[in-house]
Amino acid sequence: MTTTKSEETTIETKTPESNLNNNLKEVRLTINGKEIIIQTGKLAKQANGSVTVQCGDTMLLVTAVKSDQPREDIDFFPLLCDFEERISSVGRIPGSYNRRENKPPDKSTLTARLMDRPLRPLFPEGFYNDVQVVATTLSTDQINPPDVLAMLGASFALEISDIPFNGPIGAVRIGMIHNKFIANPTFEEIEKSELDLVVAGTSDSIMMVEAGAKLVSEEVVLNALAFAQGIIKQQVEVQKQLAKLCNVKKLEFTPPEKSKELIEIIEKYSKQPLLKSMDNVKDKATRNKYTKEAKEKVTKAIEDLKDGNPLKELLKKPKKISAEVALLEETLMRKKILEEGIRADGRKCNEVRQITSEVGILPRVHGTGLFTRGTTQVLSSCTLGTTGDAQKLDGTDPQTEKRYLHHYNFPGYSVGEVKPSRTPARREIGHGNLAERAILPVLPDKEHFPYTIRVVSEVLESNGSTSMASTCGSTLSLMDAGVPIKAPIAGVAMGLIKEGDRFAILTDIQGLEDFLGDMDFKVTGSKKGISALQMDIKIQGITLEIMKIALEQARTGRLFILEKMLEVLPKPRTEMSKWAPRILTLKVDMSDIGTIIGPGGKMIRRITEETGAKIDIEEDGTVLIASPDNEKALKAKKWVQSLVEKIQPGTIYSGKVVRIAPIGAFVEILPNKEGLVHISQLQDKRTEKVEDVVKLGDVIAVRVREIDERGRLSLTMRGITKEEADKVLTA
Repeated sequence: MTTTKSEETTIETKTPESNLNNNLKEVRLTINGKEIIIQTGKLAKQANGSVTVQCGDTMLLVTAVKSDQPREDIDFFPLLCDFEERISSVGRIPGSYNRRENKPPDKSTLTARLMDRPLRPLFPEGFYNDVQVVATTLSTDQINPPDVLAMLGASFALEISDIPFNGPIGAVRIGMIHNKFIANPTFEEIEKSELDLVVAGTSDSIMMVEAGAKLVSEEVVLNALAFAQGIIKQQVEVQKQLAKLCNVKKLEFTPPEKSKELIEIIEKYSKQPLLKSMDNVKDKATRNKYTKEAKEKVTKAIEDLKDGNPLKELLKKPKKISAEVALLEETLMRKKILEEGIRADGRKCNEVRQITSEVGILPRVHGTGLFTRGTTQVLSSCTLGTTGDAQKLDGTDPQTEKRYLHHYNFPGYSVGEVKPSRTPARREIGHGNLAERAILPVLPDKEHFPYTIRVVSEVLESNGSTSMASTCGSTLSLMDAGVPIKAPIAGVAMGLIKEGDRFAILTDIQGLEDFLGDMDFKVTGSKKGISALQMDIKIQGITLEIMKIALEQARTGRLFILEKMLEVLPKPRTEMSKWAPRILTLKVDMSDIGTIIGPGGKMIRRITEETGAKIDIEEDGTVLIASPDNEKALKAKKWVQSLVEKIQPGTIYSGKVVRIAPIGAFVEILPNKEGLVHISQLQDKRTEKVEDVVKLGDVIAVRVREIDERGRLSLTMRGITKEEADKVLTA
């Protein structure tokens, strides 16, 4: 047994004594006082690598498998990461119609992306075998989040497998409560935290960052990253120890040698068109015309080769030709930026593309924002609904509903391509979630603005930074809808070109720089601070020093974009759209909820049908009444108030005669609440017959004389002045 300690982490590796005769191996880490147990050799032994990861009562099985043969005619590494959320892991049966897990919830897709993003850059270049990493929840305590454990388990499973992998990586979540960082906080601590930062990296560099924050400073983020890196180093060390215990032997992989003849052909025939595509070309269509020309010239040169030349086989694999041309394009672009400080569209490294914004362009929606930056354009629309419109969640996390939803759509026409419209892909879910997290810190509290809010961002044109354009469009649509956000939010995507010790940070990257660059670093926030982060790296990680420069350059770019946005709408509108529902709220005793609903929902249906208002009742007795017509909402509110009103003796009411008997008239003074006006109480003199004074259906003024021990009401018409009667009858 070996043990190493640091301020934050304790590491222990061992072969459990009860399992000395089998292959079970175990390591333990203690992070922030919580033990994480990793075991291998017991479950899923036919996978190339498999581990169980346990913290508290949250336990996952993570497996890694590869195919025997590489894929043909592809220009990307076919890595597939899945997070399989099992409702059984929380001791519950799924709420779907067929009572089984169906389409993965968005949270599972987002966790799968968290697993994928730091792993993908660490596989050897040219390795095209299929690799699949699957994390399955076996047990979930709803205290310790499983997503970071899945990321850590994915690296463990790959590290102890024979799959070529230039890892391992560590993964940790950092929270901050009362200016103190917390490693791997619980769900409850995350709710209280000013920061929710997930970091993955190798022992000396950062590979991925994902964060939501309550407008914290750049300095706080940098300090949190430094704090995380110390823990990541320990996690990397323990993975190496487990691999040593398992006597791991990696599959040897040698990337295929590139043909010198092909390199010469590409250099000769595609260089000039590619250089033209980067000569101050701001229009994406023009650049695409030049890159298409480059590929066509290379293809034609290969076609003209003598029969029998092995390069002619590439004609059957056009994606391979495109990939090789893209390598030269990458080299030329990077050289231009590092040596001249000028980008393909003529901008300097810290320059933002031209920005235009519009609001209120769609007549029937509650709020719209059209944000255009260069040749990236996003139209965001805001819809306001009642609390009953909140999204219900049926997952393993403690959260059961969402009242702010952001949905991001990326149709094929946005890039001039034919693409069938299907369910949202992982990328769309991820971009939508980032824009959603960006806005959450500035939304008004439910108590002050009791609406469910949905924003839909339609990407109309795409040339990089669409998620950040969605964030900007969302802010504009919310302000246009009259949502009293605490501060406007803008976003900017940063890039990196790095060769050895030389590097350049790029502000507001376009598609070319995203595709061929080394980093995609998205930062959102207000003038005050950061609200969300997302960083992905294509190289073997970056240093904190580069992160510091990128954050400062992003802050400058974000403030510039924010200023341009506020020129069109400086603050939220004071009035909502006439098509948006008006929500009135009142609080009733919880014991009165049944009275409002009525037997089998009869009363609440009656109010809804007669007023046209929508009514939602929460468990604490909060009643929300919504209608685009304010008068209808007020009518429904008055009805609800009358249902729960506590009748006091001496109070004068307007009531309707609903029954007549020889002994007097029965008058309904409130819904479902009636009392008897005895014949002797109809007027100040003797009455021979009830019908001589009132008739069925008459609306009259009555005073409550008394309420007996059974709750029965005794009413009177005597002693009510004309002024008192007129007041209640005309109210």
